[in-house]
Amino acid sequence: MVNPGYRHFKGEDWVDPTPPPSSLPSVDEIGLTSAPLKSASYFIGSVCQEYNEDFMLCKNESRDPQHCLKEGRKVTRCAISAVQKIESKCLDEFRGHWQCLDAKNQELGKCREQEKAFNGCLFKAFGWNKVIPDAPANKPQIHERTPLTQ
Repeated sequence: MVNPGYRHFKGEDWVDPTPPPSSLPSVDEIGLTSAPLKSASYFIGSVCQEYNEDFMLCKNESRDPQHCLKEGRKVTRCAISAVQKIESKCLDEFRGHWQCLDAKNQELGKCREQEKAFNGCLFKAFGWNKVIPDAPANKPQIHERTPLTQ
């Protein structure tokens, strides 16, 4: 069956007929849906900050998508490595947090209890702290505040 407005899609998986150049090293996909990615995003961003910044600087140099494929692959490899570390030491806490996000329309504020357990596990296992970029330095991070209502 063809979806209205999408007549050019035949209802089958589309595969890009132009593979990437052989000069580029192969890299796997991260393999996570949006809830687990959101759950781990601050830690991935922190651990992979150097690679992310290189990628963004590269993107500012040229609008050609092929110009930054190598940098993009480095970001992906770093993210895969970070997720593997998270899953190796904090799988239950990670799963608890992202499943809560999945069930609560991905609203972080509704999953603070699971987030606290997840953040604590990552700090204990790796010394990783969740820091929200551009948050006021003289105030506690939002996930560390005591809720006004219980």
